[in-house]
Parts: sequence; structure tokens; C-alpha cells
Amino acid sequence: MNIYEPAKEVPVIHETEVLIVGSGPGGLAAALGAARAGSHVTLLERFGCFGGNITAVGVEGFAWYRHEGTVDTEGVGIEFEERARAMGAAVKEPQSDSHAIDGEAFKWVADTLVEEAGITPMLHRLFAAPIMEGKFIKGVIVESKAGREAILAERVVDATGDADVAHRAGATTLMQAKEDMIGASVMFSMSGVNKSRFIEHVKADPQTYKDWAYGQWTIETAGKEDEMFSPFLRKPFEKARKAGLIPEHLDTIAGTWGALYDSGDLTYLNLVHLLGYDGTDPNDLTRGEIEGRKQAMLAIEALKQYTPGCENAKLRNFGMTLGIRDTRKIDAAYNMTEVDVRDQARFEDSIGIFPEFIDGYGILVLPTTGRYFQVPYRTLLPKGVKNLICAGRITGGDRVSHAATRNMMCCTVTGQGAGVAAAIAAQQQRGFDELDIGKVQAELKRQDVRLH
Repeated sequence: MNIYEPAKEVPVIHETEVLIVGSGPGGLAAALGAARAGSHVTLLERFGCFGGNITAVGVEGFAWYRHEGTVDTEGVGIEFEERARAMGAAVKEPQSDSHAIDGEAFKWVADTLVEEAGITPMLHRLFAAPIMEGKFIKGVIVESKAGREAILAERVVDATGDADVAHRAGATTLMQAKEDMIGASVMFSMSGVNKSRFIEHVKADPQTYKDWAYGQWTIETAGKEDEMFSPFLRKPFEKARKAGLIPEHLDTIAGTWGALYDSGDLTYLNLVHLLGYDGTDPNDLTRGEIEGRKQAMLAIEALKQYTPGCENAKLRNFGMTLGIRDTRKIDAAYNMTEVDVRDQARFEDSIGIFPEFIDGYGILVLPTTGRYFQVPYRTLLPKGVKNLICAGRITGGDRVSHAATRNMMCCTVTGQGAGVAAAIAAQQQRGFDELDIGKVQAELKRQDVRLH
């Protein structure tokens, strides 16, 4: 049975040159890139804060891949980390040469960046539908406490993480069966941890990346990662299963701890992995939130009983929403490949670089030897829709390339590139497939992006 909504007029509440839909690392970078390129920019976000995975989900390990030999990306992503440090919203990361971003405080950092750039902020508005004229996107319809509203834009950036805009606008999108997707996570943090006792225990029994392989989990590395330190936790959960505290079938509770503060806060605990959940299905999202929080509480009890320093710990907070790693991707003008990310691909239309960091689908390669690949502009361009460009983990590519480009810092690379391209396209009244890539690259260089 279907219900038919009556047709109605929707008020246009705002017009802008560049509209960014979604404010995660890709969307926030796109907004800053477009604004700094001289365009009027509007940043649309369904939640009450900007930052996406950093703030709403609680993934605070922004550049945990970075080591002494890493040739890293440059541009606005590094600025996120540096501004967080300068504003007291970061702490040294335990497994790498980077700083973990305090997800709560970064809400304020993101606000500051948006205000400084003169971006029009629009929180608490959910993208509902594209406004189309043939194959041209002209803006979006949003839903909020104010009802249904329209926002018109000359160019639109899809940074939703799930290709919501591209998909509903008629672009070709691809998605694996949910049993083949990278698992979802409920991120959480604890308070009341005795830092000195916890660190003593970690030093007495150090874990490596090789330890990630256990039970039903397999891990392919390049070999050099096998003996490197990892803030990995598995043994307390094995003991808890043997004791009956955790059901025997829940052998996916394990993973990494993040930052440990002098105050006793142990943050961005990535211990709950939910397999077979589709992040575009609200029923799966509901089931995942509830099941994930249940498993997180079991993990906390296991840590209290079997990990020194955690005896008096308790839940501090859950992420505001489920952490999704893998849903729709666009079929782009160029889809990146496993060979590209493994073998240091070079492109004439490069919009930035990213280290040889692959994390997903049972593969872990850390960029410790200076290897990196270039990200091509064409991978941002969806087929079938005009005036739309994409950023973040939805850009075109195969499974293994996605395991590289989905990472938050790489999302800032595609985001800044998409934002700059959107600004230039709006200013020159050209389609994204008609742009002089040299002008896009010149503006990215002016914004301190490394292209080659």
C-alpha cells in the first residue's frame, strides 16, 4: 500500500553559489576550500555540530597512520589537526606521530573555522531531495523543525558519506551487498581510568598490528607492520567470554584504544564491530545503534574486570551516531583502483596526495616508507548529473582503493579539491567536466595543498 502526499509549494529560504551537503572531514574541507577560493558558501548539516566522523561519531584518531617516514598530505586536513592543537582540542596520539583530536572540543574548533571563512552555517537541516532541471541540479529540499524548505545553489557538493544527493539526483552509484561491507562501529569513551596503571600494563604486554589477526579476523600487511606497536585490546574480552561475561558468539569485540588523558578519560574506543549492517537502511541503523551500545557496555565490564587501571572506570559517552565506513560510491569519470593506491599512481589532474595507507577489507598497510599516491580530479565527478561534484568516502573506486580513500584525512583531500572546483565552476559558469584543471590546481597550491 502507498500513501500519496499532496503537492505543495516549498519556500526558497536561501540562495548560494556553492552548497555543501554534509560537514564531515570531506564536507568541512570542501566548504573551506570553496570559501577561500572566493565563493559564497553554505554548509548544510543534519546534526547540531560540524565535523561528522570526528564529532558526531567520535573517531578522534585523525592521522594515526603517520610515522617518521610518512610523506603526508598537506592542506586543510593538516590545518584541522594544527588548529585543534592550538585551541587545546588535541592530545598526543599513542601509536603514531600525530595528535588525536578531542571530538567534543572540535565542535567549537569547526564552528570557529566556519565563522572565520564567512561560510553560512545551516545545522539541524536534513537533505531530503535534489531540485532538478533535467540532469542539472539546482539546489536541494531540506526537512527541519521549520518544515520543508528549498535552498538554491549554482553548484552542489555531495559530502553526505552515502552519496545521498548523487543517488537521488539520478547519478549511477554502486554498493556492495551488506555482508561484504566494512563493519560499522559504535564508538565510545570511558572515564575513571588510572592512567599510570593502564600504561604500565600496556608496556608489560605490548600488542602489535600482527595481533589484529585472530579468530574470524584475518589481516594482510606488508610485513613491516607486524612488529609495530598497536594500542590493541583483545585479551580482556577473551577472558570475559571464557568467564561467561560476554556471550561466546561475540568474538568481534576487540580493537584499539585511543587517547588517554591525565584526567582518566580513555577516548575513541574502537572495540565494537558490527558486520552485515547497511548504513543506508534505517532499520539496520536502528538495530546497529541498539546492539552496538549493548556490546559496548559488555566491553566496559570486561575491561573493568580484566584490565589493570580500569577497575573504577565507567562509560563517559557514546558517539552521537553509528560509525559507517562503507555504503554507496559513485561511478565516477575515473574510478580509482587497487593498483593506484598500492603502486603510487600519478595523475595529470591530481588534486592532492595521500600516503600509502590502506585500512579495510582485511588489509592494513601503514605509510612508513615515504610512498604515496595522487588523487585525480576525475574521481570526484559522478556520471549522469550536472553541476554536482562529490567528496569524501563516496568518490569513485574499487574495494581496495576505497580502503585508502575512505580515511578521514584523504576525505579532506577530495573535499578541498571538490570545494575549490565548485567555486571556480560557479564563478566561471562552467560545468565540472569543462573546467581548466590547471586553474583548479593553481588555487589548491595557493591554499597550501601538495599536488605532486
